[in-house]
Amino acid sequence: MEAALTKFKNFLGFTAEDDFEKKKTVKFGDPSAAGQGRKWSVLSLIVILTAWVGLCELEIVPPLFWPSPLAVLEKFWTIATEGYRGHTLLGHFLISLYRVMAGFLLGTICGVLLGIAMGLSSVVRGLFDPIIELYRPVPPLAYIPIIIIWMGIGDGGKIMLLFLATFAIMVINARSGVKSVSVEKIHAAYSLGANRWQVLRHVILVNALPEIFTGMRVSMGVCWATLVAAEMVAATAGLGWMVLNAARYLRTDIVIMGVIVMGIVGYGFDMIMRYLESKLIPWKGKA
Repeated sequence: MEAALTKFKNFLGFTAEDDFEKKKTVKFGDPSAAGQGRKWSVLSLIVILTAWVGLCELEIVPPLFWPSPLAVLEKFWTIATEGYRGHTLLGHFLISLYRVMAGFLLGTICGVLLGIAMGLSSVVRGLFDPIIELYRPVPPLAYIPIIIIWMGIGDGGKIMLLFLATFAIMVINARSGVKSVSVEKIHAAYSLGANRWQVLRHVILVNALPEIFTGMRVSMGVCWATLVAAEMVAATAGLGWMVLNAARYLRTDIVIMGVIVMGIVGYGFDMIMRYLESKLIPWKGKA
């Protein structure tokens, strides 16, 4: 029992007394002194949930505009078991997941390849940099009409929109990662007899991976946030479509439920990316 309690305290961010004494002596500005702060995350969720319940119990906000947590939970169970407009919640999620992952993976692969090429060649950078910088600031919604004209109303248009949301971010981060590689490491590799492919694989790519993974985390968030815009293109299923369709009929409970589900899934994606980053790039942040 005591061991389980200790593990729970460690999960929430509580440390032993000796660790606490060490942290008291750490000066301001040392990032290693900042823990994960899980206890504050739990406290934040409790405060938000308490405020939500309080607003509903006091009837400060009408249920149409702000349904109770119980109403949202009931709607979650209903859609998960009985479905909404022909698909269960799992079905809507899998459809959205397919679109997001297809756009994200295509954008990541193409963006990393072009970003590395732009970082290594001034000719490639000169050719593609104006194109990337011109389309990057434009919001994805602006592309919807032309994507419909070019690719129709099928999944191809939605995946293309998500590809565009991912591609520019990955190009910029991959290019930045290549440019940040120390030239001394490249010279050392050549002096040890490495050829160009070995330098690219074992020096340039390895040192650029932290920047690339940072770009993947950012682009995954942007890609997931663009999902609603992508599923505006004549969709009939998906989490984003479900939220938009429910909003037309003032089904606020479904809207809030869908937003919460999308937020949880997005947070889950970010946690997976953090885990992969810690396992695949243990040298990140180390000289």
